[in-house]
Amino acid sequence: MSVIDVSPPDTSPDDAPKPGPRRSLQPLAMRLHFYAGLFVAPFILIAAVTGALYAISPTLEAITSKDLLRVPIGQTEAPLAEQVRSGVAQQPDLTLVAVAPAPAPGETTRVLFADPTLGESERRAVFVNPYTAEPVGEAVVYGSSGALPARAWISQFHRHLHLGEPGRLYSELAASWLWVIALAGLVLWIRRVRGRRARNSAAWLLAPDTAQRGRNRTITWHGALGTWVLPMALVLAATGMTWSTYAGANIEELRTQLSWTTPAVSATLPGAEPAHDHGGDHHAAGHAPAPEVDPATRVGELDAVLAAARGAGVTQPAEISVPSAAGQAFTVKERRIPGTYTADAVAVDGATGQVTDRLPYAEWPLMAKLANWGIQFHMGLMFGLPNQLLLLASALGLVAVILLGYRMWWRRRPARAAGRVLGGRAPRRGALRATPLPLAIGAVAAALLVGWFVPLFGLSLLGFLAVDVLIGRFNRAPAETD
Repeated sequence: MSVIDVSPPDTSPDDAPKPGPRRSLQPLAMRLHFYAGLFVAPFILIAAVTGALYAISPTLEAITSKDLLRVPIGQTEAPLAEQVRSGVAQQPDLTLVAVAPAPAPGETTRVLFADPTLGESERRAVFVNPYTAEPVGEAVVYGSSGALPARAWISQFHRHLHLGEPGRLYSELAASWLWVIALAGLVLWIRRVRGRRARNSAAWLLAPDTAQRGRNRTITWHGALGTWVLPMALVLAATGMTWSTYAGANIEELRTQLSWTTPAVSATLPGAEPAHDHGGDHHAAGHAPAPEVDPATRVGELDAVLAAARGAGVTQPAEISVPSAAGQAFTVKERRIPGTYTADAVAVDGATGQVTDRLPYAEWPLMAKLANWGIQFHMGLMFGLPNQLLLLASALGLVAVILLGYRMWWRRRPARAAGRVLGGRAPRRGALRATPLPLAIGAVAAALLVGWFVPLFGLSLLGFLAVDVLIGRFNRAPAETD
């Protein structure tokens, strides 16, 4: 039966720590890169493959759902209220919750409903031709970007492999370790390039050495391609963590403590009482439920609301949230779609057409802006098709780097043991002792801090250390017996 051979390697000029009294960061980087790359890379590989599909899903959606999204351009658009009434007639038993007017000529208006049969973050949408006010179809849409079923399926596949909450652990583990593996690999690649006098130039970090042969050639391709992919890998790891279960909760808590959360306009009209919780034992507290407003009245106010929002600076494609209770305003917020870089929002009194609150994107906290841009970039919506192609190229590049890494590991097997050893030997032990003391202290402190903030990273790192200790004891046992 084949096993993974992790015993101390034979001397190798390419990646084994060099003997001698000089200390460096290289042994620690090598050991981290090896173990994390060997055991975590499969999770990163899955995330990269599903991420490649996710990157181009907005363009695929535009092609596969063209009948819902696009219509022939007409002379004039019908009033928004008329379009919405047509959509409501298609779903008279559902509650109207929002309207997304056609974002561009030749595109459809979305009339959005709450549907109790759907899942979290899902709404039912009726797509209406804005020129004829006739419905062209309906579908379930998901999330803030209004993804249609195909894109939503790919999104969930990338997020948790359709395994629910337990499946999210795979993507969190991948994002937690990706930056560690990438930075450790950069340290090793820089050292390798600097060690060759003929290639002692930063430019050589980006170019493989085609003069090399065999495993050395694979190493140069792995290192050069990894350097190209590195910036995108760090960005995707950082933005991907915001969707994770445990690290994501810590990130949200940190943002709350530092006032970096995404702000929102107030939908409460001036002079109106805020909504109260009337459940439990508080029925006699003296607060009557807010009266509901006739939905037809709300629909009739939509054109004035949209005009007021446009006049207040909400000029990009937007979604209008429709309130159901008296004392509540319409909220109009720019949508998260390709080519939209802001999220200006206003609240409008439907009865008077007056703007009651506004929140220009310029007034968002800087970190909230960066988080919003990072999420849009990760979703392939920041710059449209160029953004998606960049993500696709990065994902495919990451796949190639991982496969080259496993090829290096496979080709590192001892020649005489090739038939019974699954892969190459691990780098030498004692990496932390070979690291300069200030760097070693910093590495331990950073591991403790990051491990606390990113729990899956911390737990898996402890697992690697436990395995490493057991392997060390196992390898010393024969010598002690002798």
